[in-house]
Amino acid sequence: MLHAVIMAGGTGTRFWPASRLNNPKQMLKLVGDTTMLESTRQRLVGLVSAEHTLVMTSRHLVEPVRGQLLDVPPEHIVGEPCKRDTAPCVALAATMIAQADPDAIMLVLPADHVINTTSQFHDCIRSGMRLIEKSPDQIVTFGIRPTYAAESFGYVQRGQPLTTSNIAGAYQVASFREKPDRQTAEQYLQSGNYYWNSGIFMWRAKTILQALERFEPDMMKHITAISNAVGTPGFGVTLMREFEKIRGVSIDFAVMERYHDVAVIEATFRWDDVGSWQAIGRLMSPDEQGNTVRGKFLPIQSQRMIVYGDEEHLLVTIGMQDMIVVHTKNATLVAPKSEEERVREVVKQLQLRNWEEFL
Repeated sequence: MLHAVIMAGGTGTRFWPASRLNNPKQMLKLVGDTTMLESTRQRLVGLVSAEHTLVMTSRHLVEPVRGQLLDVPPEHIVGEPCKRDTAPCVALAATMIAQADPDAIMLVLPADHVINTTSQFHDCIRSGMRLIEKSPDQIVTFGIRPTYAAESFGYVQRGQPLTTSNIAGAYQVASFREKPDRQTAEQYLQSGNYYWNSGIFMWRAKTILQALERFEPDMMKHITAISNAVGTPGFGVTLMREFEKIRGVSIDFAVMERYHDVAVIEATFRWDDVGSWQAIGRLMSPDEQGNTVRGKFLPIQSQRMIVYGDEEHLLVTIGMQDMIVVHTKNATLVAPKSEEERVREVVKQLQLRNWEEFL
């Protein structure tokens, strides 16, 4: 049986001031009429039932997530007590799923991606299932063919084709590469042997738990203590105590880069990780001046702007080009597109000044 794990605990600091601690990126309607979290669940309809969907989020976001995902059983929305990266998140989810379904196959996916071609997404996931059913110890990831030399993505180098699988676009993974510099990214693009790492994974619950036991035994001691308390009156206390003791590490470092049998399937679906404000410009149709707008905007001699606000507040720019303007109830951001990575600096400065009302 296929189970889905939606990772929805990120903070989305690069989308400040729209993204806040209590209303992060995945909870926003950045593109389209649904939030990114709602779109992720909708994408699974016809592939994974709500009863077989588990959402891992931050403890303070449990109720807002339940409010957006009304079809998912409330007990399937799990709040992590603190931020410990993706490996503990996966470990806890795999343990809970394996208890209910020892033969489960897990699909793990972030809540903050945009995938517009749902049928192709389903086809790729079904291909991954066939690979795992044929080779139960195999781990599967999905690679996005790069369209430009991105420095902000991790990469997957493909190896030999999996000719015995009868699945088009399936390869053995040769290596995982961290975010490259510009020159290296250009080399990856030109070689044709590298994909963007989509951050979407599939495996048997048993397989990932065995891998984590091997590579992260200290983490698994705490996860085991938590899993033993599931369904008991002391579960909440145990979860808080044991989870806080875990050393945070990503699933990429913990397992993907160390496991012996990882396959990559070339994705046929359109994908964007929506990592920063400029992604909005890629995903929404600009006007005749190249401006990408959500909200009410009056541009005067202004081109190639990214503007995010609401219909109740008019934003006006005069003689501006290549800028990002974001208006919210109590904070406004104005920045050149070339400086958008520095939005994270704003969040750090707010933290240092204890201006919690703006976080």
